[in-house]
Amino acid sequence: MASTDARIDAYIAKSADFAKPILTHLRELVHKACPDVSETIKWGMPFFEYNGSPLCNMAAFKQHCSFGFWNAAQMKDANSKLQVKDRGAMGNFDRLTTVKDLPADRMMTGYIKEAAALIEKGVKKAAPKKAPKPELPVPAELTAALNKNKKAQAAFEGFSPSHRREYIEWITEAKTDATREKRIATTVEWLTEGKSRMWKYQKK
Repeated sequence: MASTDARIDAYIAKSADFAKPILTHLRELVHKACPDVSETIKWGMPFFEYNGSPLCNMAAFKQHCSFGFWNAAQMKDANSKLQVKDRGAMGNFDRLTTVKDLPADRMMTGYIKEAAALIEKGVKKAAPKKAPKPELPVPAELTAALNKNKKAQAAFEGFSPSHRREYIEWITEAKTDATREKRIATTVEWLTEGKSRMWKYQKK
């Protein structure tokens, strides 16, 4: 195999006996399907790279192995074998305890070639979607102050959740009652003028 890394030889050698044939087989499949692949170690596990980008990776644990494609979410998976969501283990093929747990070599080769083709097309791994932060409760003192100033109240309610959060956090982080009251007064003043908490730092 070309472009091998001695660290992966050592990784396989130190793995449990059940894992060695699985890792060796996967390694051979990757090199056969993508001859120009190179090996490295990332995050303590074997990685295979193609054209300078991660292609796939494998790992051995106490009772199972894993194997996954870096761009699995972008792969077509015509055979419906890839587990991209709700995985029972790291990787895309659940817990591997024997070579027989893997799809047939021909199918695996197809997956590897598809993953390599995505890299050639410049497809990047999809960034995970960040869950929006939950709305913070509005301090009672701020609610009372806004009820007395309809313009400020309308501005506050019209702001995005992130802008409302900036004001709420600024007020609740006050260490003394005096500071808290001052910040509430300032908040109402700025809201009356339609300003966000960070208006001073916004580009004009």
